[in-house]
Amino acid sequence: MLPGTPPDRPVWTRLRHSLTGAFQDNPSIGVVDAGGITAITESPAGIRVDPDSLETTGRRDLTTGLDADFTLGHPHYDPDRDVFVNFAVSYGRGATYTLFERDPQTATADPICELPFDDAPYAHSFALTEQFAVFAAIPYGLDTTQLLTGALSGGTFVDAVTDFEDGIAGQTATRDAQFVVIDRERGEVHREVPADPFFVFHHANAYRDGDELVVDLIAYDDERAMTRLTLDNLASDAPDVPTGDLVRYRVPLTEGRASYETLYEGQVEFPTFDYPDRLGSSYRYCYLAANADGSSLPTRLVKYDLDERTATSWAPDGTAFPGEPLFEKAPGADREDAGVIVTTVLDADAERTDLVVLDAGDMTQIARATGVHRLPFGFHGQFYRDGNRVRSMA
Repeated sequence: MLPGTPPDRPVWTRLRHSLTGAFQDNPSIGVVDAGGITAITESPAGIRVDPDSLETTGRRDLTTGLDADFTLGHPHYDPDRDVFVNFAVSYGRGATYTLFERDPQTATADPICELPFDDAPYAHSFALTEQFAVFAAIPYGLDTTQLLTGALSGGTFVDAVTDFEDGIAGQTATRDAQFVVIDRERGEVHREVPADPFFVFHHANAYRDGDELVVDLIAYDDERAMTRLTLDNLASDAPDVPTGDLVRYRVPLTEGRASYETLYEGQVEFPTFDYPDRLGSSYRYCYLAANADGSSLPTRLVKYDLDERTATSWAPDGTAFPGEPLFEKAPGADREDAGVIVTTVLDADAERTDLVVLDAGDMTQIARATGVHRLPFGFHGQFYRDGNRVRSMA
């Protein structure tokens, strides 16, 4: 997510940040390997990282070749075309999202299609198939005036998040969401498909099924999924954390509204699967981080069987919190779940972060590397083999 404007900075510093678009470097969302390994977030600057020493080696402009303020934190990698695919964002009175492809060797950007909006819908990720990119234009997003004035008054990014319909926080919008389906070959919008309002951070996978697109994502009721992510709330004895469910949308390519069904009730987040081999294809297994009731952090990992609609879970012992379940396929795998789940586990009792490896088939622990530091609770990662830096998640 975008960093909030530091409220304790002098007014002239906040003015400079608001007028120049100078976001602080806080690349905590993920990692991309395009012209070198780079830690990224949703700001214009990524931080280059030496893969051997892990030392930072300078900045990289993530908007090079694009007329944009920043790019989304979840780029896709299309192995068939050997390109990265993402959306760039530019703000004015509203927002323009530009679908683009970037060559991993030259880092050259190729704009594909622009989506202008009168307002500024929030987006953190999107869905991709061989033919289509699917952008979820939700009825929640940014009040761009508040974003600018808040930078001067000590407000933050979250303070600018709003319901576009009536501006009343914490109420489900009455305006529809829209699945904007972009034809990647033609570089144009194929169809805008209305859906009941929802809020989303993370998509799982999408694929074509006849005259429909199947789009799996983690859906929330409204923008409180973001606005409740305050330190005061998360650190309280009874945090009010909205529930996200694994939901399957069916998006018709010809006519009609999108329909949906809840596959797995939350609170769940960070969906992963056999990426990129099953990107844009039918798949069976989705891995999730799940919270127990009353917890503001994940307490277990879940393997969900989309065919059988069954779940298998693993939880660490003691007061410990697992991170994102990163799937890595075994060499020569003969089934979809042949591989391992790699995750970090923040052990609050031992005051350290461990690296844990699970069997992706039965979700049993097979290895643990004991850490020596308490690492900040993270968002997303990649598993890179020597000489093979194919993305393991979007």
